[in-house]
Amino acid sequence: MADKSSNAMWGGRFADGPDAIMEAINASIGFDKRMAAQDIAGSRAHAAMLASTGIVSDKDADAMREGLLTVLSEIDGGTFEFSAALEDIHMNVEARLKEIIGAPAGRLHTGRSRNDQVATDFRLWVRDQLDAAEGALVALMRALVTQAEAGAGWVMPGFTHLQVAQPVTWGHHMMAYVEMFARDLSRMRDARARMNECPLGAAALAGTSFPIDRDMTAKALGFDRPAANSLDAVSDRDFALEYLGAASICAMHLSRFAEELVIWSSAQFRFVTLSDRFSTGSSIMPQKKNPDAAELIRAKIGRIFGANVALTLVMKGLPLAYSKDMQEDKEQVFDAADNLMLALAAMEGMVRDMSANVDVLEAAAATGFSTATDLADWLVRVLDMPFREAHHVTGALVAMAEARGVDLPDLSLEDMRSVHKHIHEGVFGVLGVHNSVASRTSYGGTAPEMVRAQVARWKEILA
Repeated sequence: MADKSSNAMWGGRFADGPDAIMEAINASIGFDKRMAAQDIAGSRAHAAMLASTGIVSDKDADAMREGLLTVLSEIDGGTFEFSAALEDIHMNVEARLKEIIGAPAGRLHTGRSRNDQVATDFRLWVRDQLDAAEGALVALMRALVTQAEAGAGWVMPGFTHLQVAQPVTWGHHMMAYVEMFARDLSRMRDARARMNECPLGAAALAGTSFPIDRDMTAKALGFDRPAANSLDAVSDRDFALEYLGAASICAMHLSRFAEELVIWSSAQFRFVTLSDRFSTGSSIMPQKKNPDAAELIRAKIGRIFGANVALTLVMKGLPLAYSKDMQEDKEQVFDAADNLMLALAAMEGMVRDMSANVDVLEAAAATGFSTATDLADWLVRVLDMPFREAHHVTGALVAMAEARGVDLPDLSLEDMRSVHKHIHEGVFGVLGVHNSVASRTSYGGTAPEMVRAQVARWKEILA
């Protein structure tokens, strides 16, 4: 049986303390202590507001605010003793505050509840993670833009179905991920703007009869406004779900790029060389250089998307307002945030350090009849051939080249004219891979000049 004194913080309703099992399932201090800084910031703002509105004296408010700083310094310094018997970060902080300043600590909880307190703490914590993700995404995008600028004219194969399709440029491929991560960045910013409302003052669920100033606490904590409905303020976690949704999409993009790096760094492709900082060796095969960082990033989507599903299932059956189920809202979010930040940092490092094997990329771009579409387009554009006929003629020429073990540019003019008599020397101007990419000058195309324009645009945006 737990010490009965543990009930002191929740009053005289219960004659006996919870037994060990109940204490274990009920306590959240093992994980919600991560919100200590946010909890103390919220309490200091609340204390200042209580004094400003005359609900508590300036003297008591000053004692509370200074005492809370002492608690924070103890937590930051590693000397604070967390107690499972006190359940959560809120009660641990308040109990220690009482030890430091005495009776005034008991006035801190005036006009609020743990329900609006935890909702505020969690919003502050998630907001910090959205800000951190924004910074990490910007850093990754800058690394990609640097790669794109260096390789705006390097030719590589573009794939569909992982089969060589058409030549593209290295810079174009890098900029594709800049666009993806830019949308992730936009989602993070949108989520932050939408969730930036302050629950503090909603109290347990119905508001409070004390003459509190919710605008004051909202402003002090950097929120745009107080949450408009007290029931909603304490009972929803859609801000955390939106963060997890954005994190899941971002992790999916990271995983796709990680998969390409795994493939590209293989002995069969040799498109890129990853630095030793983000690779490992084998315990038994001395020749191996494994892209472990990329593989681990590829796996992070499972954890992050799993957190999204888990929290959705926690919330999906809860009536208004607060239920203890919502204690299960944090661990998944904490884990997802940790892993997203780790994956973003690792991907930025790999992108900055990796080297493209330019000659290998160009040789690969010329395989698989990658300029067949350029040939078909030329037949349409120059010979005014219907596209379906051009497609058929090009297919016949591909079959001829394949039978001879050569690529399309290696066929002679006579070979081509044997398939269609009006083909002339001009066709060879579109068959090389460099000619191919240079011709793709439509907006968003792979031509080096278009890539450089996009690089310049993004460098200005990210400056």
